[in-house]
Amino acid sequence: MRHRVAGFKLKRPVDSRNALLRNLTTSVILEERVITTVPKAKAVRPLVEKMITLAKADTLHSRRQAASFLMTPKSVQKLFDTLGTRFGQRNGGYTRITRLGPRKGDGAEQAMIELVGSELVKRAAERAKRKEEKLKAQREGREHEEEESGE
Repeated sequence: MRHRVAGFKLKRPVDSRNALLRNLTTSVILEERVITTVPKAKAVRPLVEKMITLAKADTLHSRRQAASFLMTPKSVQKLFDTLGTRFGQRNGGYTRITRLGPRKGDGAEQAMIELVGSELVKRAAERAKRKEEKLKAQREGREHEEEESGE
């Protein structure tokens, strides 16, 4: 029986498991979407949620706690600058795990862990990029017409 036994072993010794989970947490915060196996996604979910909860407080102590766990200063900066403000009004449930099916090589069940709302942010960025390209093309078209009419 597994009474009062918490956590995931992931078939690794303690130090490798901790490094794996810290790296995955850092990647989820930086990339906002990571494809991994289902057990790893389930293991990293509470850690990502805890980091975002720390970011909502935004104190020096919480920054130092996050910096001691996350692997890069860039991830700490993004966590507190963008994610803490994005999820400021939300009480938990910052991540979503979506199953993707078996991996081609070994048949391991794949899953995507992503931050809730990241698809909206990415869509808005893509929309802004397309709009900028469209405006640039219009400006170039006008300049080309002016050159032809001037000649």
